[in-house]
Amino acid sequence: MSGKFSDEPTRIAETIVPLFAGQAGGFLPVSSPDGSRVELTAGADDQDDCAVFRLTGSHDLVVGSDYIRGPKFRLYEMGHLDEYDLGYYLVAANLSDIAAMGAKPIGLLSVVRYPAEMDDALFGFVMKGIRDACAAFGCLNVGGDIGGAERLILSASALGVCPAGGALLRSGAKPGDVVCLTAPTGPAGAAMAYLRSGTPDEAIDRLLPSMLSHWKRPVARIDEGLALGASGVVTSCQDTSDGLKATLLSIAGLSGVGITVEERTVPVLAGVAAVAAHVGVEPLSLVMGDSVDFELVFTVPPDRADELAESLGFHRIGIVTEDPEVVLRAEDGTRSDLPGKAWRHQSDRKA
Repeated sequence: MSGKFSDEPTRIAETIVPLFAGQAGGFLPVSSPDGSRVELTAGADDQDDCAVFRLTGSHDLVVGSDYIRGPKFRLYEMGHLDEYDLGYYLVAANLSDIAAMGAKPIGLLSVVRYPAEMDDALFGFVMKGIRDACAAFGCLNVGGDIGGAERLILSASALGVCPAGGALLRSGAKPGDVVCLTAPTGPAGAAMAYLRSGTPDEAIDRLLPSMLSHWKRPVARIDEGLALGASGVVTSCQDTSDGLKATLLSIAGLSGVGITVEERTVPVLAGVAAVAAHVGVEPLSLVMGDSVDFELVFTVPPDRADELAESLGFHRIGIVTEDPEVVLRAEDGTRSDLPGKAWRHQSDRKA
């Protein structure tokens, strides 16, 4: 039985509008004590050229954009991700950037370009992944673009708001600040390392679904980012979408400081340790390397860390220093470069 192949206007009318219906009525207005307010007055289901938000009062608009590889995802090519997963991942990747700024997401604009052989059902599968991820993170896909291309191409832009002057930047870390991490990193990278090894292991196979969930159902730390922004004590923040090492190097470089990471305080999950032993690398090379876990790294003055910990769980992994080096300090006091490979966007990595 052959699939149905509709043109772009039909796919908008028959897939997009039903999936994203009633947006203006379903949008929860963002309100602040000072009377500032954000409302959605026209969404994707209105089929206009643009979505329309009404902003009353004083806000900063936070905007980010991220492209993902679509079928060029290695795990997709290996059969571990499907089109629904790719749509879900697209949303999480973009909203993670909004979370890292301490902002409240108010909308997502998605770009879905698809090959001629993608039928209506498979197209709908991608869009359902986008819709469900938006629902999970309390954000609407208010518009964007669909159309043909030589292969599936997925990109998006995320919109958020925060109180004027309240966005969390990467550049504010101060010597003496505590370096914190919302949750352990490494499982996404460990899943990739294990599957690329081509050597099965029964014990790791039992842990693999949990590690793969970081690819299939990644979590953008929206609530944590809002809590960090509202605290008023966080000096810098960035997500770990390029890996923990790259994040630490970025915060240090942009803040003009150094960071000393304490090896004994860096959390290592059991699955990550098992994969590291299986492929013959140090566990911290997977924890620090280019693992896309979408956690948040942030810095906070030491006298405010306990106060923040009362409302938000996190790991304290290091200290900001005046010396501009970013190093790992072992339990015996020896210092070395951070292990793992820091992700660089101009390289040819395939997720």
